Amino acid sequence: MLIEMKVFVLAIDPITNTPIVILKDLDEKKAIPIWIGLFEASAIATELEKISFSRPMTHDLVSHMLKTLHVEISQIVINDLKNNTFFAVIHLLRDGKTITVDSRPSDAIALALRANATIFVDEKVIEKSMNLDFAKQTEDLRQCSKEKLKDLLENMSPEDFGKYKM
Repeated sequence: MLIEMKVFVLAIDPITNTPIVILKDLDEKKAIPIWIGLFEASAIATELEKISFSRPMTHDLVSHMLKTLHVEISQIVINDLKNNTFFAVIHLLRDGKTITVDSRPSDAIALALRANATIFVDEKVIEKSMNLDFAKQTEDLRQCSKEKLKDLLENMSPEDFGKYKM
């Protein structure tokens, strides 16, 4: 069974200093944390904040390409979790036909936000994901998220780019 979710918060995991996106269902009863890369966090953050650049970034480029080709992102589905790695598919609609494309959840989320597409998570993924005390942890993450993410992105050196596993 698929559960519709939304981006609840984008923050920095205070333990690992890695960006984390937390998705919550529409009733805010179920949630999953997904640790993501810095570039994907930036792509999600710029869309959430409606920041535009003079030239398209990668996720904007893909979104524009799909629109130009008359392809719609109808939904994304985070459909599996294996060895602490989340898996997703993007559902594309063209000429009445649905095509699914394998994706990292972070990329799928970044594209879904740009296309106003629905984000779904398979219930089995929620069951497999960590059982965190989201009420407390997400509030802690919200407190430090924007400033810490901004500081982390602004203070990165070229050497930092190789040390984040994506």
